Amino acid sequence: MSESSEAMSNGNVNIKQLPLVIIGGLLHRNKEWISISCKKDFSINKIIRAITNNTFSASNNCWLVPFINENYEILYNNLKPIAKIDTSLLLEYRKNKIAREQQKLASLGRVKNGEQFFKLQAPIPDLFKINEVNKNVLTQVQQHLQLKAYSINTRKTYLNEIAQFLITLKNHKAENITPNRLKDYLEYCIKELRLSENTLHSRINALKFYYEQVLGKQKFFHEIPRAKKPYKLPNVLSEKEIVTLFKTLKNTKHKAILFTAYSAGMRVSEVVSLKIRNIDSERMQIKIEGAKGKKDRYVNLSIVLLDALRLYLKNCNPRPKKYLFESEIAGEPYSSRSAQKVFQRAKEKAGIAKNVTFHSLRHSFATHLLEKGVDIRYIKDILGHSNIKTTERYTHVKKDQIIQISSPLDDLWLKGDIKL
Repeated sequence: MSESSEAMSNGNVNIKQLPLVIIGGLLHRNKEWISISCKKDFSINKIIRAITNNTFSASNNCWLVPFINENYEILYNNLKPIAKIDTSLLLEYRKNKIAREQQKLASLGRVKNGEQFFKLQAPIPDLFKINEVNKNVLTQVQQHLQLKAYSINTRKTYLNEIAQFLITLKNHKAENITPNRLKDYLEYCIKELRLSENTLHSRINALKFYYEQVLGKQKFFHEIPRAKKPYKLPNVLSEKEIVTLFKTLKNTKHKAILFTAYSAGMRVSEVVSLKIRNIDSERMQIKIEGAKGKKDRYVNLSIVLLDALRLYLKNCNPRPKKYLFESEIAGEPYSSRSAQKVFQRAKEKAGIAKNVTFHSLRHSFATHLLEKGVDIRYIKDILGHSNIKTTERYTHVKKDQIIQISSPLDDLWLKGDIKL
């Protein structure tokens, strides 16, 4: 019998009897890993081996699993009942990693202007591939984006798109490019690079920002045509599929994350950015701060969601300090990528073949409300759309006004289809 199995066989487990597992971070063969060091134990090894792409490093005398939040959660949640866990090395590694990234970013992102330095907060992509004659372009764009207070995601997108353009230019100065030459470049993007319409629009927007706002060349894009975007309807899950999806969720945190998204039609970025203070159980509202377009909005707090959140917080150890859903580092939000993976795993377990993503919960929320007869104008406000046309892609049918709007999550609960 292993140490952990022997310890668990006794009802009153003394934590001193449990084997010690040390979890750390390690850069091994140019890849980041979570390291697990412990005495040989069948139960512990079984948990580690269940993680995809695990390996044992003889040189470091420890197990290694890919360095992602999901793997840490699997390890922590499964090892906690059978082992004493020490994560001090992991926290130290993460702290040093953040410091290294900030130092690297600062070295790439400081622009000298007389005696002043502007610290750039978004990384400059593919800097080494850009010719010296155009190296200043990205720093000019970055500074302008910051002064106009564009979101970090927009900054990253614009810098990436402009970087790809500059790489193609090689030693030709970007500021000397004419509209006709730009047309040739965009044709090259379509024919040779085979960019999609959406990516092409993103690149045009970035270049338009550079030439018209940074360089001040008004109407530079006046004669440059844009490809028509395809009109695609969103993929939506049926109520039955939502039920099947939710039934696969055993982890109370994962269930709370997906419940939150579906109950109020929230984006993944909005879910992971929720702070504990944003949940107002007295007014039964959720405040979504700084959403797309830098807009705040209020959405209804589902009664079922409130119970799910209370159950999640009751079982959560350690309890979150700032964000409703936190990563393994206290005070840091759960990553969007981790939340998306929670959805994908649930989708696979539920056997759903549709091409749906985490964002499909938002589409499904809006569609299900429309099917229940909720006025599209209310749904527009709940979703935070600026233009009613964005909401109208769900349907062209409008019903009578409904003042009391209940979440579709509550309806599934009332039918007895889902449980907390």
